[in-house]
Amino acid sequence: MVTEQDMIDVFSESEKVLLCVDPVSKANASIDLYQQWQDVSADDQQASMPGSSVSIIRQLDAPGRPALPALVEAHQLARRGLGSLAGRIALVHSLAHIEFNAINLAVDAVYRFRDMPLRYVTDWLRVASDEGQHFLLLNDRLAELDSHYGALPAHDGLWDMARRTDHDVLVRMALVPRILEARGLDVAPPMIAKLQHLKDEETAAILQRIYTDEITHVEVGNRWFRYLCERQSLDGTQVFRDLLKGENSAYLRSPYNREARLEAGFNEQELALIREMEEEYKLSKGR
Repeated sequence: MVTEQDMIDVFSESEKVLLCVDPVSKANASIDLYQQWQDVSADDQQASMPGSSVSIIRQLDAPGRPALPALVEAHQLARRGLGSLAGRIALVHSLAHIEFNAINLAVDAVYRFRDMPLRYVTDWLRVASDEGQHFLLLNDRLAELDSHYGALPAHDGLWDMARRTDHDVLVRMALVPRILEARGLDVAPPMIAKLQHLKDEETAAILQRIYTDEITHVEVGNRWFRYLCERQSLDGTQVFRDLLKGENSAYLRSPYNREARLEAGFNEQELALIREMEEEYKLSKGR
């Protein structure tokens, strides 16, 4: 028998994490929520989900976040090489901002889309917990470099995509993990190698941890995208092509990490489509 103590209002608890303003508290709350979810039985998890939440889904122009960092357009951010301390601080700060937003995106995937199977909830709470751990590692590294999260400006591109995909879980799965998060699989290995060359083993180790986890996160997105296409009797490749038409292809930038993307659940047909859509977008812009 399920008691009130056994039950977790997972949607209400997800909303609390999503609206939490303090970054460190949000990161710790995401880790704690996943642990609480794991600590109850599958039967109790199931009993906690359907129709039992006091939380009402609402559109969010922004998640809970601190006043800083100041948010600017991406092209306004200064570009710094990794050869200087300032450049490495800028990199770690940028990654911390990405991971902070990744917590929000993962938790929002639970909070917003409530007609998904139990495994979906577990998967995205696990992803949120991982992203929380990543943020804490990067936040600590910033302190070691005599800086802090909020010290530099950042952009709002990740949450902008959350706003643009808040109407449809299939669109969210197609464009956030399979496009935005998958980008990390392409850029992380050369970045890690550069940091190792510069003898910044501490930052390189954090990026290696993030890279390894992101392969599993992209796999989660791939798996649920395919589940949704199958549930709706849709051709996943055609859906992906349709969603990439126009400005969404602006996020595609070669070279691609073929091995990591295959490990994360893409297939060769999808990788070819991504390259094709990137070229199509470049031609449309006269590049």
